[in-house]
Amino acid sequence: MSIGPLMVGIAGKSLGEDEREWLAHPLVGGVILFARNLADPDQVEALIDELHHARRQPPLLAVDQEGGRVQRLTRGLTRLPPLGALGRLYDRDPHQALKLTEDHGWLMATEVRALGLDMSFTPVLDLDRGSRVIGDRAFHHDAKAVCVLAERYVRGMKRAGMAATGKHFPGHGSVVPDSHEELPVDNRSLGELMGADLVPFAHLIERGLPGIMAAHVVYPDVAPHPASFSVAWLGNILRRRLGFRGAVFSDDLCMTGAAGVGDVPRRARLALQAGCDMVLVCEPAEVPALLDRLEPRDDPAATSRLAAMRGIGQTTLKRVRLSRDWQNAVRHMEQLAIQT
Repeated sequence: MSIGPLMVGIAGKSLGEDEREWLAHPLVGGVILFARNLADPDQVEALIDELHHARRQPPLLAVDQEGGRVQRLTRGLTRLPPLGALGRLYDRDPHQALKLTEDHGWLMATEVRALGLDMSFTPVLDLDRGSRVIGDRAFHHDAKAVCVLAERYVRGMKRAGMAATGKHFPGHGSVVPDSHEELPVDNRSLGELMGADLVPFAHLIERGLPGIMAAHVVYPDVAPHPASFSVAWLGNILRRRLGFRGAVFSDDLCMTGAAGVGDVPRRARLALQAGCDMVLVCEPAEVPALLDRLEPRDDPAATSRLAAMRGIGQTTLKRVRLSRDWQNAVRHMEQLAIQT
């Protein structure tokens, strides 16, 4: 059975009747949850059960659970330090930083999976080079440091049964503007980007990275449109030049950085034509028009790539908290927060 190309947001902490109808639509293949949807673990598990039973094939369920400023699940779960804390530790003690990085990835993914979600859109592979929206969401300002830290983070996620999604391709960390609020433009040449921001993406792709999220950033030396709508970026560079075989997700199509190409249905159409396997539409008010105006899509290759993003294995938070691995990882995150 195919997986629809839309990942949508919902309004509240339980499903409305209109949202049940959306989830039954063949274009919808996933749901992304935000703080507005999440209270305590019991409520989250009940919502996830609703989502799983809303259609014959459960939707792909995602959240942003990076740590630091971007952690949607908070009550009843471990508060995670930002990835930048691991980078600061790496400058002082690389060996310890790599161990704690794997612990961070494992702990994040284990708790998210225990609630029944498939994935968290992480790790951030951007460089910390002045972006207002990235900052300490990135591991480090140095591309080589990001490579080694992100590799260990992805290893931790994989141990917990979660596929990683590197973001924001080809790199959002070196432009100051926030693509939620405006369209960032990076005027560097492709050669400069290949030697800096693209390095972590290329490194993780060589090691089998399962997913990538594209940035709403324009790189005029390569293409006139944001990377999320660009065949040059997603087809020529990501697929052919870098050899990426995993799933490609757009960033939220409701962001200001995506608005320049048209209304939301047009944005979705262009992103899918450019090479995205799944596009994110996080504002529920935009979903009905999208379902009315977007053409049906049957793409077995995209379905196969998206199916590989489903979580593996199932446990419970209660069982997780009894494990020594969890207890040690929580202690390590507490120590990291104090140290940095």
